[in-house]
Amino acid sequence: MGGIVDRTRGLARRVALGTATAAGALVVTARTTPWPSALLIRAVFDRGAARASAALEKHVPGDLVEVVDEAYDIASPDGRLDVFRPVRDEPLPTVVWVHGGAFVSGSKGDVANYLRVLAGRGFTTVGVDYSIAPGSRYPVPVKQVAAALAHLVDHADRLGLDPARIVLAGDSAGAQIAAQVALLVSDTAYAKDVGIDVDVPAGALKGLVLFCGAYDFTLAQGSTRLGSWLIDTAIWSYLGSSRRHDERTTRQGSVPVHVTSAFPPSFVSAGNGDPLLPHTVALVEALDRNGVDHEVLLFDDDHEPRLGHEYQFDLDTADGREALDRAVAFIERVVD
Repeated sequence: MGGIVDRTRGLARRVALGTATAAGALVVTARTTPWPSALLIRAVFDRGAARASAALEKHVPGDLVEVVDEAYDIASPDGRLDVFRPVRDEPLPTVVWVHGGAFVSGSKGDVANYLRVLAGRGFTTVGVDYSIAPGSRYPVPVKQVAAALAHLVDHADRLGLDPARIVLAGDSAGAQIAAQVALLVSDTAYAKDVGIDVDVPAGALKGLVLFCGAYDFTLAQGSTRLGSWLIDTAIWSYLGSSRRHDERTTRQGSVPVHVTSAFPPSFVSAGNGDPLLPHTVALVEALDRNGVDHEVLLFDDDHEPRLGHEYQFDLDTADGREALDRAVAFIERVVD
């Protein structure tokens, strides 16, 4: 009996040692690469996006023309886009949407139902896929969205869009990417510094619709330990370094400091409970300083229920419906 007990104790010690070693290796790995944390965030975010998309199904109109998985870059498996439009013969004003996901998750499929709803309001809508971090880093997604815009302009007749009336839109990380592409379009000196050209007709970009964006990398600090871990992982994954505040790319990718009076008219919104709300405030202040035409949908601090990140996708709430109505009215105004 004593031998069995000794062997059992020895096995338990080896299991405990192996578990501790594995845990230690995971900690070391997490300190040297963002991959483990990024994959965890991706899994959680993907589940949330799937739930939000499913909740939108009942709002989707049934009479749409759809082109799914159109290749805008045949060299990349991520270079795909979806197009939704009403059954009409004339080319329509076009909303090109860049999905969110903290730069490490998400796909055009996450926003497809929302874009179907938006298309039902009388627009051609486009969801753009791009390569996510850490597998692809800045400025790859910016280049991809620029390439998608060029593809849409080249194939406007076939896809039923008006290449002279484009509104660029996005949510969360996608709002940052969309806003940075708008900087490239509106500021030739900035485009030269970044090294990315956007091949769209002069004056074609009529406006921006931006929800819950992460516009300023220097503000990327969480208010809780969990929030700090998430933001640090996203920035490390996307910019390629955890030492973000002393890098050229940090400033280059931070939108508010680069806004000029030539920046396109913008509709900007975020919830009062969104941890990224300071980013929206910073962008609105930059738009104010530079005299940019803009509309803002923000909420009082005591607004109930508190509206968290990506509140706009919940069309079962009055606030989500107001956000959609306000965005549609803005689009109609700037493309008229």
